[in-house]
Amino acid sequence: MTHRTVWQTPKAGNLTRLTQQTETLPDLAAGCVRIDVRAVGLNFADIFALTGLYSATPAGAFVPGLEFAGTVAQSHSPDFAVGDRVMGVTRFGGYASAIDSAPDYLMPLPAGWDFAQGAAWPAQTLTAWYALTHLGALQPGQRVLVHSAAGGVGLQAMRLARALGAQPQGTVGSADKARWLAAQGFEKVLVREADFAGQLQREGLRFDLVLDAIGGRVQRASFDALEPMGRLVVFGAAEFTPTGSRPNYLKAAWRYLRRPRYDVMEMISSNRSVLAFNLIWLWEQKAQLTGLLRELEAVPLPPPHVGQRFAFSEAHAALELLRSGRSIGKVVLECWPICRSRSVSTPCVRSPSPLPPRTARPWAAR
Repeated sequence: MTHRTVWQTPKAGNLTRLTQQTETLPDLAAGCVRIDVRAVGLNFADIFALTGLYSATPAGAFVPGLEFAGTVAQSHSPDFAVGDRVMGVTRFGGYASAIDSAPDYLMPLPAGWDFAQGAAWPAQTLTAWYALTHLGALQPGQRVLVHSAAGGVGLQAMRLARALGAQPQGTVGSADKARWLAAQGFEKVLVREADFAGQLQREGLRFDLVLDAIGGRVQRASFDALEPMGRLVVFGAAEFTPTGSRPNYLKAAWRYLRRPRYDVMEMISSNRSVLAFNLIWLWEQKAQLTGLLRELEAVPLPPPHVGQRFAFSEAHAALELLRSGRSIGKVVLECWPICRSRSVSTPCVRSPSPLPPRTARPWAAR
């Protein structure tokens, strides 16, 4: 009998409900592939789903997680053989030691990449690419503002924008992150001030495209800094991230009421636009998802930056770091050595990873 270990919550609403469980795996379905998971990528969508603030959250019990990497343990698909190293996406269910997947959602792990880098690639790179190209219509030479530029999506967006011949400018919540980005070759980085609108005006900065997952006054100031024909692309709202294990609904309601609102008649007059998306809905659009992956194959990119690695058993500590805003690059859960799905899986354990010093301001997006 085959088992696996998962992190599961009985229902959304409170992070403390997330617990490790062992469950039986059914026989592998026809045409599918079973992966021994070696690494799991964490995303802000995981936090929003677990706290019940994500519209796509499943009803009842669910396993969070949208991306992973590992080795093929069993295959009923001609596209993948046992032992192949792969990375993939899943519509929830990623926090698991074994995953059954349709081959359409799997990709070969590039040579030279480790499993953590593979788990850090799919969701954030697809998000950045879709925002920049399909919605943002970014052209060479254009100026693009990328918020939370030291985060998983932000860093990939900076890299992609530069690869496309654009001029990326990042924003971050701390000087430490700005210095780190400069060391990566990105010197055009702003440390966001409380009066971000005033900061942009003082610097005389205008943009053709803005990528935002913060919301609030930062988002509104970014829209006001758009040139004619400029586009604001929104794919998140980090300002709603709970500071505790469950949402503060009063504070969330207050921020919701004070959220930016855009007048389409004014947008016509100023020739600027707002677009928004949630990449998880592409899960049902296999052809479009596959097309995006093929487009990315033609873009030369280094492996994604994995800033913090936690053992699979340290999911709560990893989520807390991600939520704190102190992480740089991707936060990943690792299962090392392999948590085999051929027998009862046990969580891989290593010494806890210390959190880095708190340097970001509380309002800084991740």
